[in-house]
Amino acid sequence: MADFKYEIVEHIGVISESAKGWTKELNKISWNGGTPKYDIREWAPEHEKMGKGVTLTEEEASKLKSLL
Repeated sequence: MADFKYEIVEHIGVISESAKGWTKELNKISWNGGTPKYDIREWAPEHEKMGKGVTLTEEEASKLKSLL
């Protein structure tokens, strides 16, 4: 698997927390130095590991908001 870099630019909030301490979060993340995008995924307690997630552009996040 190729190396990648990420930076949590803005922590927006925690959606839920599992019994093992992992949190499902909404953040704005810059992947490989790119434009920050909204990101929903599970994180280990110190953000040292992450689960699979969904990344949304501003437009996609706006559309999701209107659908909800």
